[in-house]
Amino acid sequence: MSGGARTRRRTKGLLRGVPISTYTDSIGDAFRSLGEYASDLVAPTVRLGVTGLARSGKTVFITALVHNLIAAARLPFFDAAAEGRLARAYLEPQPDDVVPRFDYEAHLADLTASPPCWPESTRRISQLRLTLEYASRKFWKRQLGRERLYIDIVDYPGEWLLDLPLLSIDYAAWSRTAVEQAGASERKKASKEWRKALAEVDPAGPADEALAGKLSNLFKAYLIEARSDQHALSTLPPGRFLMPGELEGSPALTFAPLTSDEAASFSRGSLWRLMERRFEAYKTHVVRPFFRDHFARLDRQIVLIDVLAALNGGAEAVSDLERAMTEILECFRTGANSLWSSLFAPRIDRIVLAATKADHLHHESHDRLEAILARLTGRAMARAEFAGAEVKVLALAAVRATREGVARRNGEKLPCIVGYPLPGETIGKRTFDGNEEFAIFPGDLPKDPALALKGWQTEHGEMRFVRFRPPNPVPLPSGGFAPFPNIRLDRAIQALIGDRLA
Repeated sequence: MSGGARTRRRTKGLLRGVPISTYTDSIGDAFRSLGEYASDLVAPTVRLGVTGLARSGKTVFITALVHNLIAAARLPFFDAAAEGRLARAYLEPQPDDVVPRFDYEAHLADLTASPPCWPESTRRISQLRLTLEYASRKFWKRQLGRERLYIDIVDYPGEWLLDLPLLSIDYAAWSRTAVEQAGASERKKASKEWRKALAEVDPAGPADEALAGKLSNLFKAYLIEARSDQHALSTLPPGRFLMPGELEGSPALTFAPLTSDEAASFSRGSLWRLMERRFEAYKTHVVRPFFRDHFARLDRQIVLIDVLAALNGGAEAVSDLERAMTEILECFRTGANSLWSSLFAPRIDRIVLAATKADHLHHESHDRLEAILARLTGRAMARAEFAGAEVKVLALAAVRATREGVARRNGEKLPCIVGYPLPGETIGKRTFDGNEEFAIFPGDLPKDPALALKGWQTEHGEMRFVRFRPPNPVPLPSGGFAPFPNIRLDRAIQALIGDRLA
């Protein structure tokens, strides 16, 4: 056998079993990264990812960020604004023709309505381009005039990130994990109807579209119930079952876990094979394109986390949030960017982890909330920092819905927050109707964050966090509305883009 033949045979052996799409995707990603790098030299651009699990405040954060910058709000911890170097900010046409535009104007209209209301939550990926004109700190750059930085803000549901680990497992492994989780004590009640239907199913039986739809709907109902305020659980993949976006009703979202030790012998026409095929289609046509087209192209990332909702749910909800955040953060391709990585595999080099709804606590607990979040995400933070990324933890309220006050109880002064609780919110036996302002003592978070992860009670009783409606907007004489009050929004902006405006 000739040397050339041996070489060809060895090469063929190395490629055997590896999908050709793996190589074509990598080559395509490299060329796209190269093109984006060249474009960035002409028009400096930051792709800023904004994510978080449902009701963590993504839509409000983006709306408040854009409104504050366009309205030239006072942002003392955002260096470019505080130093008077930020000349103006304005929106530009959507850069990606196939990605829906983030509807900033509609969301701002909700916040400035009478009465104001929170905008609709993120349900799909969207994007917005914000342009900043600024003067550089560098003398030689200032002689060239104003510079521009384009910020492409990419808003996407955090639930979709929980799908990325599915790429490395098969249907059988996912089914085993899903069934095991559904039987856990904190999920038994929510999953009862689905587990009952599952027990009556023969996975080796014939593929039945109606049965597949029934099982899938029951499984989705269980996931939705587990995410509700009563349970406040977080690790609930597949994420598109909770946030289907444009794929709602698609066969790629019509599957559910099954259990069997004899799956290898099942025929192609069995229910098991139908579910397995759709699981693989979900990975191929939903998860991989999201990673390739959006997630892998981000430069900076903020993850919004509703820690208070998990604390309301108890120790099991907090533990589940910790698992979810670890899985989400480990999906990021983090690290300091070199010329090589910028050209062929861009990395996220700055991450902000923000505990939202800090306005539901007195300011004395804000640092404690940050400490709890740092403890929740400690392992993933260490991994990102080891890779060279900068990670910052913040307690944040992009729109502050409360003000602080003092109340007396049994002669003792208690630091309170004052606002309009949303209709249906409860504390003890009181249910709020949304029309009256109340002073509420939420309690103090513990000094030791480890206690919060285990569940605890304050000396004044169990803590309970309620949701508030937005504050009343303040009209400006020149038209429009004043930027809403916030907590540490300027610190978040500085951490995300401050270095790019130096």
